[in-house]
Amino acid sequence: MLTELKEEERNVLEVLKLLARSVMPQKDITHGIEHVERVVRLCLYIGEKVEEEVDTFVLLASAYLHDISRVSDDENHEALASEISEDILRKFGIREEKIKKISHAIRAHSFSSGIEPGSIEAKILSDADKIDAIGAVGIARVFAYSGKHERSLNESFEHFSRKILKLKDKMYTKPGKEIAEERSKFVERFLEELDREIRL
Repeated sequence: MLTELKEEERNVLEVLKLLARSVMPQKDITHGIEHVERVVRLCLYIGEKVEEEVDTFVLLASAYLHDISRVSDDENHEALASEISEDILRKFGIREEKIKKISHAIRAHSFSSGIEPGSIEAKILSDADKIDAIGAVGIARVFAYSGKHERSLNESFEHFSRKILKLKDKMYTKPGKEIAEERSKFVERFLEELDREIRL
């Protein structure tokens, strides 16, 4: 369950929201501001459903800042985003303990980072970020990325099998697993139809 936010925490989160909206790409549907805002909503949904106590400020600050370095397709964007986030949060006078929790959640959220989430907030962010890559939105994001990087239809198809359909097995929370399973079934149905049409 989510903890109640203090007034100063609400104020900082409002600034972080504005910062994300001003820095993140507006029309990049793969890793732009729309992705960040969906991840925030998923974090709130999962955070409300889990049995553990969730630090709402840590969770939402992590969600708003998790892709703050996504100005390019850097492989290690999560490491840079965590460093940038620490600098930003220190300017607000956030306690070092909370800064470290936020930094860890950001570092551990990426599919390819290999870092195991060590807190409930990090687990929720990891789930939310991956869930946004599954389902109808996930399909749209794959093809948007493919268009941008000149990936063929067959290469996109392979990407679903190689990565997207494996994400449901990378969930840490019960609500995350439920959402990921449902969305994965939709992707599987889509791929069956796509495969049928490609082979026709």
